[in-house]
Amino acid sequence: AYNIHVNGVLHCRVRYSQLLGLHEQLRKEYGANVVPAFPPKKIFTLTPAEVEQRREQLEKYMQAVRQDPTLGGSETFNSFLRKAQQVRGQSWGALGPSVCEGLGCQCCFSLQETQQIPTEEVVLEVLLSNGQKVKVSILTSDQTEDVLEAVASKLDLPDDLVGYFSLFLVRQTKDGAFSFVRKLQEFELPYVSVTSLHNPEFQIILRKSYWDSAYDDDVMEHRVGLNLLYAQTVSDIEHGWILVNKEQHRQLKSLQEKVSKKEFIRLAQTLKYYGYLKFDPCVTDFPEKGCHVVVSAGNNELNFQVRLPNEQIKEGSFKVTRMRCWRVTSSVPMSNGPSGSSPGKSEVKLELAFEYLMSKDRLQWVTITSPQAIMLSICLQSMVDELMVKKSGGSIRKMFRRRVNGALRRSDSQQAVKSPPLLDSPDASWEPMAKLSSKLTSVSLRGISHSSSANDVGANDFHGNYAFEGIGDEDL
Repeated sequence: AYNIHVNGVLHCRVRYSQLLGLHEQLRKEYGANVVPAFPPKKIFTLTPAEVEQRREQLEKYMQAVRQDPTLGGSETFNSFLRKAQQVRGQSWGALGPSVCEGLGCQCCFSLQETQQIPTEEVVLEVLLSNGQKVKVSILTSDQTEDVLEAVASKLDLPDDLVGYFSLFLVRQTKDGAFSFVRKLQEFELPYVSVTSLHNPEFQIILRKSYWDSAYDDDVMEHRVGLNLLYAQTVSDIEHGWILVNKEQHRQLKSLQEKVSKKEFIRLAQTLKYYGYLKFDPCVTDFPEKGCHVVVSAGNNELNFQVRLPNEQIKEGSFKVTRMRCWRVTSSVPMSNGPSGSSPGKSEVKLELAFEYLMSKDRLQWVTITSPQAIMLSICLQSMVDELMVKKSGGSIRKMFRRRVNGALRRSDSQQAVKSPPLLDSPDASWEPMAKLSSKLTSVSLRGISHSSSANDVGANDFHGNYAFEGIGDEDL
């Protein structure tokens, strides 16, 4: 069996025959010219080298399908992943083959036995930012949208505001704050995702999923939306995510005592880091290798608070519009322990690297080494998506997928926003990329294949950035 990792977390385990069945169904629905080529069958038993080759081919196949706007968003593909997630392992063998969707993770184990999780009614607890727990009755087979709708219904949140919120998998820290693991995806079964971790520290939380504070006005139109936004704002201030001085703290406390929630949020909107998602301390190579950094995502940027080797703190921001592309890579360090130590105990190192336009004629790679690298990548992509929705004249109110005859579909405004194209990996003789605009003729974009990373990856691992194409003199 092959392990499929989604966003860095083990999602399901499938056999070659099951993936072949998925491939044939996709070909039947969308045509052979749309679906990527599938690794061929072999008549004889595979050698270890051929097993690894097939694993790499299947990994590339799954990545190609997932990154295709039509195939990756199809009910056939997502239903396959949801059903496969209901099969969980009972016992484990030695390090074995894996297929990692979107991430080349090697720290996987081969499956010995499987058990089908029955579809039954269960109670799932979903946290709110103020610590309140919302209990909803769902099926173990309910996908993310089903659970989100159930929570919204329990809270009396209007249908047209559901799209402003998302479910996130978080890990509660000792001080009561939350470390964000990932945003739950449409092909996930939230109940299975959280219970399979067998750790009460992991929970599901409801939080707003947009970045532009102008959308707060829509949310505050309704009592429940206002309460959710207010609770999140209070929580972010209490945990130090939003910076507050003494005078601002006094004003906020006064508004809190008066229960003036809208005024409280209006004042918070003027504060530093309002609406940002704060990540755990990690390491970066900017401005120099090995610097400790606290990264926050918000306002269409990644904010860095860097501790330099001389203990000096420097702060700076990287605008998402000036990131040409980014990628997430993973590696398992070689074990330095005894020869008998288990390789499965090696920790996977995750890195987010983005190529940034430092000045009009200089691009530079910046790398963040963090267990939350994939969540950072998801934040970048959602910022770009939101920018492109606004650019196309769409509305975030319409971004939520609606059910039509039992199936989920994107709204027209969201369909207008295409996923960023994959960037071709050029050879050494490749000419500089065609100019993005007349204002950038002096920018020499180096070939993606010339990576500074020791674990270089293929071109399909890069996320191209449509927002970068509209950069102008005012951005420089």
